[in-house]
Parts: sequence; structure tokens; C-alpha cells
Amino acid sequence: MDRVLCTMEQPHGAGRDRHQDSQALFSQSAGEARMQADRPVPAPGSRGYNRYLLRRCFSYFSPYKFRVALSGVALILVALAEAGTAYIVKPAMDDVFLNKDRVALYLVPLAFLLITIAKGVGRVSQQYLMQYCGLKVLENLRDELYGKIIKLPLRYYEGAQVGQLMSRIINDVAMIRSSLPSVVVVVRQVLTMTGLMAVVFYQNFQLALLAVVVLPLAFFPFVYFGRKLRRLGRDGQAIYADASVLLHEILSGIRVVKAFSMEKREGERFERENRRLFSISLKQVLASESSSAVMELVGALGIGFVLFIGGLQVIEGKSTPGTFMSFMAALALLYEPIKRLNSANNEIQRALAGAERVFDILDSRENVEEKEGTVRLEQPLSNMELRFEGVSFSYDKDIQALRDLNLTVRQGERLALVGPSGAGKSTFISLLPRFYDPTAGCILLNGVDLREYTLASLRAGIAIVAQDNFLFNQSIRENIAYGQPGFSEERIIAAAEAAYAHEFIMSMPEGYDTLVGERGVKLSGGQKQRLTIARAIAKDAPILILDEATSALDSESEKIVQRALENLMRGRTSIVIAHRLSTVLEADRILVMREGRVEAEGRHRSLLESSPLYAKLYAMQFSEQP
Repeated sequence: MDRVLCTMEQPHGAGRDRHQDSQALFSQSAGEARMQADRPVPAPGSRGYNRYLLRRCFSYFSPYKFRVALSGVALILVALAEAGTAYIVKPAMDDVFLNKDRVALYLVPLAFLLITIAKGVGRVSQQYLMQYCGLKVLENLRDELYGKIIKLPLRYYEGAQVGQLMSRIINDVAMIRSSLPSVVVVVRQVLTMTGLMAVVFYQNFQLALLAVVVLPLAFFPFVYFGRKLRRLGRDGQAIYADASVLLHEILSGIRVVKAFSMEKREGERFERENRRLFSISLKQVLASESSSAVMELVGALGIGFVLFIGGLQVIEGKSTPGTFMSFMAALALLYEPIKRLNSANNEIQRALAGAERVFDILDSRENVEEKEGTVRLEQPLSNMELRFEGVSFSYDKDIQALRDLNLTVRQGERLALVGPSGAGKSTFISLLPRFYDPTAGCILLNGVDLREYTLASLRAGIAIVAQDNFLFNQSIRENIAYGQPGFSEERIIAAAEAAYAHEFIMSMPEGYDTLVGERGVKLSGGQKQRLTIARAIAKDAPILILDEATSALDSESEKIVQRALENLMRGRTSIVIAHRLSTVLEADRILVMREGRVEAEGRHRSLLESSPLYAKLYAMQFSEQP
């Protein structure tokens, strides 16, 4: 079985080209899951872009089509009730007040009551059903967007800001929720207008023609203010995201802020962002209210014109008061749906502004999820061999972090990486769990390229203890068992004891149920490090990576942690990055790295004699010449 994707003789670009091809295929398949491949995304601002965004929004409502249909039935009921309310004014005036018909006196109030009940039931039902659908879409969209973001490779997060991503998941998705409900409102108001127009023309055809002359003016706010609110909505979401970024940065770095007495300065930064929020919000209010004011003016012009002509007809005996009042009631009600149409259009524009930012991530063909293979890495690993063949890596085109690495790590070997900052040590270990992939060459685990393994099985075989020991704001028990559901209490305690953490855990008021705070803020540096070691011990992975795991500790804590690390490394293949050379003196092999290359390798004593760089590093730390 030969699953090797690259060989020693392979040119450096070949592995990269093959990997880029596989990434392109994955990108295409991910895109097809969300849209038809033969339907390209229109360019922002183009004629079909709004239709595309609305179609994408509506697609999330399709699982709830039955509820949407019921909402449509309720919508028709409300529209008919609005028209019935206007029509019933005529018999109320003519039959009850003018003709003094006692039967009409009983029937008209009853009819009005029934119409009002029908309208209320229809409106409540329609609103409840559409809000239910909107909230479910909100839930599903957030799940999908979070699922997409969390699976993006680390390269994406290098250029992304946490606050921006939070804003898209929370705020932008919330705006999309109103897309279909607002469109349904538009449909409801159009149906209501149709019914009322029928009543208006039925009561007085000539007067109705005069009344609708001013209606085209009512669509002016749709175009002008709709575009303006769309732009303001887009700008407003960007400013909200900027404010989220600033808040996340300041609150995450609050210790640094206080250490440098920068509370006032950071307060001024936030005040500037807050003023931007105030300014854009005020512009949105002004545009929305101006739109409503224009609609009111249009309605006033129409009603005032008709009131004069209709009143003249009644005075001249050409129309009855009941007919005229029914006509006026229908006309007054007719302008109300137009105003609501304008309001619904404003909501749709805001929803489209949020949709642009959400679908920019969901439909992106550049930001694709991590590519993985189909081979499962079975554990335990026997006769393990990890081989680097011509491995190079670049974060960008100009600077290479690793250059043509060729080496083999065998079962149970303890390999140490030393060298100055920027030598490529952290990049080296980042390639093993496939946080990044080589831009040339390949890494083989038991003869299989790492890219052929499934990510879950590959990463299950690697335990990492880093200098930045991240803990979640959960209990100590949950942090030790993180990623390993179903851990027994005995196994958790055994891992804590091996990491020399059990004693301090039991000294805490709630023991293993103690919450550690955000990023483990309630614990000391040594305690946090021992918990991350316990987590690695509990994981029981055959490959261990230690990334300067003791460099941030004091001497006493380092001794305790070093004993815990010895327990962790026992029986495992270990790759250790150490700033303090005292932690790697017993390594089976030491790689001395400079500018992405392995300059020398060997054991401690031989390197003191053969590697000037290693001898220099040793002398700087121990203040003596070797």
C-alpha cells in the first residue's frame, strides 16, 4: 500500500500544487452545498444582487413553509377585515343614522364586532407564526455561521478580529431574521390596499380616480430612503463590529491597561467609537422618520383633495353622507398600508445589509473549511515513524519560516528544538497537528501523508502543552477532561496526581468543581500549567508537543511542573521547544535551528563542541563559556 503523496525527489512546488488542487476541490464542494454551481453570485451593487440576497434569506425559511402558508391565510383574513371595516361605514351612516333602520342598528355593530375579532385573530396568528419562523431561522443561521467559522483554518484567524466575528454571529444574523416577516408584511399591506381600493372604487369611481393620482408620489420614499437606509445599515453594522473589537481587546487586556494606568486613554478610545455609534444611529432614525413624514404628507395631500371634492358632491346632492364617509374611511385606511409598506421596506433594507456581511462568509470560496483526508489514525501507534521530507513553509510569499527540512523522529524519541526567536521552532510543531500545511514537501506518519488522515483522528493522537496555557471558564474537572467525554472520576484524579495538581485542587473550596475563571484567571501560572499537563496526561496521546511549557514560571513552580512533564513524557514520542536549555539536556536529540533550517543536531555534549550557536545559547543562559 503506497499512500505517500510526495517523495524525496519531488520538487518543492509539487506538494504545494497538489495540496492547492485538493483545497480548490474542497472549496468547490463546500460552495455547492450552499448554492448551485451554475448560478454565480452577482456582484454587490448589481441589478440582481438584492434578489440574490433575498433568495438566500428565503431559503432558510423553506423548512417552515407550512407555517408560512398558514401565516399567509391569516394575512388574507386581516386584509379582508380591513376592507370590511371601511365598507361597513356606509350602512352605519345611511341605514342607521339617516334611515333609522332598527334591524341595521342590531346587525351593523355585530358585524363590526365580528370583523374586529377576525382581524385580531388573523393578526395575532400571522405575527406569531412569522416570528416563530424568524426565530428558528435566527437559530439555524447562527449555528451554520458559527459552524463555518469554527472550522476555518488558522490562517483565516490571522487576519480576522474576534470582535468582528462575534458581531457577525450575534448582530448581523439578527438583522436577517426580519427579512421574510417584512416581505410578508409587504404582501399583507398590498392585499389590504387591493381590498380597500375595491371599496373606494365601488363607492365612488370618479372620486377614486382623483384620489389615486397622488399615489405614485408615495413610492418616492421607497426608492430614495430605502437606498439610504441600506447604506446606513451596512455602515452601522461595521461600526458595531469595530466597537465590539475594541471592547473585546480592552477587557481581555485589562491587566495591561491597569498596569500602565491607561484607563483614561482607553476610555477616550471607547468614547470615540460610542460617538460613531450615536452618529450612525441618529442618521438611521432621521432617514426612517423622514420617510414616514413624506408618506404622511402624501396621504394628507390625497385626503385633503378628496375631502374637498367629496364634500362638494354631498352638498350638491350627488352623493350620500354614508357613501362619502365609507369612501373616506377606505381612503384613510388605504394610506396606512402605504406607510407600513415604507416601514417594511426599511426593515428589508436593514436585513439585506446584515445578509451581505453574513453570506460574505458563508458563501465565500476563499474561506473554506480545513481540508482533511479519509484515513483514520488508529491508536495505539506501533513502531511509529514521523518523517519530514523536503518540508518548507511560508506565511507569505516573501518570508520562509521553514526551509527544506529532512529528518525522522522515531517511536519513544525525545526531540528538542532550540534556537533564537524566529528560527521556525513554533512553525515546526504547528505543522504536526495540521494547524498549517507545508507549502512544499510533506510530513509522513507511518508512511502516510498527514493530509490523508482525518483531522479528528490525527489530532486525537497529539497532545499539546503550550506556554499560553488556555483554560475555559468551567470547572477544573471539565478543563482536565476537555475533549474527552465520558472520563471517569478516577481517571481525572489520576491525571491530576500525575501532574502534581491534585493537592492544590483539593485545597480549594469546591475541589474539582471549582470554576477557574476566564482563561484560568483565578489560578496562578504554575497551577494553570499543571492543569494543562493533567489535560494532556488524561488525553493519553502517543505524540506529545511541549511548546516552552516552563518558560513563564518561577524556579519553584518550574521544578514542580518539570516533574509533571517527566511523568507526561514517559513512554511517549516527545517534541520539546525550550527556551531554557536546562529542560532539554537529557533529550535524545537536539535540533539547533536558525532561519528555518536545522543548523546542527545531536546530544547536548556533542553540540557544545560542534555547534557555535548552541554553545553561545548555553553560555548566555549559564553565564559561562563552555
